[in-house]
Amino acid sequence: MDSEVTMAAGESDEGRVVPFARRTGHPPTGRVARSARLAAVPVAYAGRRIAGFGKRAAGRDPAQVDRDIRTRTAEHLFQVLGELKGCVAKLGQLLGLLELGLAPDLAEPYRKALARLHDSAPAMLPGAVHAELATHLGPHWRELFVEFDDRACAAASVGQVHRARWHDGTQVAVKVMYPGARRAVLADLQALRRAIPLFTALLPGADTRPVVEALCSEIRDELDYAREADNQRAFAATFADDPDVVVSRVIAQRGDVLVTEWLDGIPLPRLIIRGDADELDRLGVLILRFLLSAPARAALVYGDAHPGNFLRMPDGRLGVVDFGACTPWPPAFLDVAGDVGAAVIADSPADLEAAIRRHGFVAPGGDLDITTVAARLQVVREALLAPTYPLSSAWLREQVRLVTDLRLTNILRQLTMPPAHTPILRSFLGGIAVLCQLHTTVPLRTECTRWYPETAAAAGL
Repeated sequence: MDSEVTMAAGESDEGRVVPFARRTGHPPTGRVARSARLAAVPVAYAGRRIAGFGKRAAGRDPAQVDRDIRTRTAEHLFQVLGELKGCVAKLGQLLGLLELGLAPDLAEPYRKALARLHDSAPAMLPGAVHAELATHLGPHWRELFVEFDDRACAAASVGQVHRARWHDGTQVAVKVMYPGARRAVLADLQALRRAIPLFTALLPGADTRPVVEALCSEIRDELDYAREADNQRAFAATFADDPDVVVSRVIAQRGDVLVTEWLDGIPLPRLIIRGDADELDRLGVLILRFLLSAPARAALVYGDAHPGNFLRMPDGRLGVVDFGACTPWPPAFLDVAGDVGAAVIADSPADLEAAIRRHGFVAPGGDLDITTVAARLQVVREALLAPTYPLSSAWLREQVRLVTDLRLTNILRQLTMPPAHTPILRSFLGGIAVLCQLHTTVPLRTECTRWYPETAAAAGL
């Protein structure tokens, strides 16, 4: 029974996923095809569960049967997410970070599968790559390179990266967008918009439509490689000769091809697998410093914080890649941070409620259980007041449990968020998840005071 169901869902009789993209040369872009690939995951899971009943009845260890089911489901899920790319690949990155919110025995299969997703070669075959390069760089594109490796060395959500040597001898990374990626992403965005009523039901106090539209706008902007190149140039200029961070120069950008200097570092997912606690903690502090300092120094928010975008360079510095998700920093946010922060630091529920209402985090006239809100924000107060604050998987599990509580009394149901703050929230959530994965002891107060001294003073730090 298990083999019949999983083969129908895209697996072989050994239970291994048969990638659609490997057979066709590029990810599926049609709405029906993409929906079918996603729908295959729960179908296959149901088949494994049914087969699991039989295996337990036959005397197999129930715990081992459950582990096998979780492992195969994790592999299947991330294989499908990796093939589809686009918005659902972003979902895969989010799932990969938030799996830290699961109990360790449940999360382990997903952690291993995600590591393979980050390091796996994408599906676009050499012929398709060459065709895209000819379209965007011209028919004589090979003359631009001394060498070009047809094997992809890394995957992006809407493209893949190849290593090459530019005509002047510079080692470069060449990012090529998948054919049809725009159509696929736009279809995903439409599906996200259709889900707005669900978000409204879960968060009745929030005006979800403008927030979803802001998120859709961000994701759509990530399809613009010219915009990404401008972002990367700004970061490279800002962090040139920085003692902590390395950002490579943009060499060329034409259409859906982006050529940048090659960063010869070790990807963070590989370091996480090795488990050097001191090194991971050190890199976590550098990530915190980069994320907090970027708005103050480059006037941009780095929105794509996940392990696959960070490297440890040979000299110990932090390498950062992928600048498609950067957005302009809204300076007015510092007034919000100072106002809300002062109420949190003073531990004054009355002032906190006034600040939350003043800055639009609750609907006008809406109910607000400020006592519970203040209690939820105690972790922020502790992190800001302590010289250092330890982040961990256990800490994140507790925060995820509180946020995802589906009870009607969940305070999140009373809150909303101004759409302009969407990029900041995305950067914050991604950064926190990465730092928890690294088990970083964060000097939050020191870094906030260093980069935003006036805001920190206004908050009472």
